[in-house]
Amino acid sequence: MNKIALYTLAKREIVRTFKIINQVVWPPIISTFLYIFVFGLSLGSKIETINGIPYLQFLIPGLIIMQIIDGSYGESSASLFTMRFSNSIQELLVAPMSYFEMVFGFIIGSLFRALIIGNLILVITYFIIGTTIYSIPAYIFFIVMTSVCFSSIGLVVGLWGEKFDHMAILTTFFITPLVFFGGVFHSIRLLPENLQIYTLFNPIFYIIDGFRFSLTGKLDGSLLYSVLVLGLMTLIFLSFALYLFRKGYKLRI
Repeated sequence: MNKIALYTLAKREIVRTFKIINQVVWPPIISTFLYIFVFGLSLGSKIETINGIPYLQFLIPGLIIMQIIDGSYGESSASLFTMRFSNSIQELLVAPMSYFEMVFGFIIGSLFRALIIGNLILVITYFIIGTTIYSIPAYIFFIVMTSVCFSSIGLVVGLWGEKFDHMAILTTFFITPLVFFGGVFHSIRLLPENLQIYTLFNPIFYIIDGFRFSLTGKLDGSLLYSVLVLGLMTLIFLSFALYLFRKGYKLRI
C-alpha cells in the first residue's frame, strides 16, 4: 500500500471540508436544531415519551444519522464528480496509487466530515437536553459503517453522473424518502400494522434504529438485524465502488 498517496488524498478531502465549512458543516447543524425546535415543541408537547424515553431524546439519534448519511454521500459524490468535471481526475490516475487507495482516500474524507457533524450535534445537544451515549461500541460502529456505506454510494453516483443534477437524483427520490419513513421522527410502533410491515423493508430503518440504541438503549426492532443489514449494505456498495474504480469506469477519457 502506498501510504503517502493514501494520506495525501485523504488530507486533500479533509482540507476541502475545512475550506467549504460554511457550506457543508454549519448548515446541517443549523437545520438539525431547526428540526429540534419545530418538532420538539410541536410533537414533543403532544407526545411526552416514546419507548419510555422523552420525545426529544428519541428524536436526536435520527437527526444525527440523517446528517451523517447526507454529509457522507454529498462529500464523496461531489468531490469525485468535480474532479471528473474539471478533468483533474487525470492527475490522480497518473499518480502511483491503486484503485483501493483512491476509494479509501475519498472514504476517509467523508468519514472525517461525518464525525465532525455527528459529534458536534451530540456535544451541543448534551448541553441543551442532556444527550449521552448508551453504548460506545455501537455508537462508533453505526457512525463509521453508515459513513463508509453512503460515501461508497456517493462514489458510485459520482462516477455515473454526467451533470450536477444527477447528484441530487438519488438524494431526492431515494435517500430522503427512505430516511423520513425510516423512523427519524416517529416510532414504527405508532404506525398502522400494514405500514409497519413496509417499514421493515426499508434498510435505513435498521440504521436509524441501531444508532438510536447506541444513544438511548431503546430499539423498535432487533440490534442484530440492524448490524447485519448495515454490514451487508456497506459490503455491497464498497465492493461495487472498488469494482468500478478497478475497471476505470468513466475515469479515463
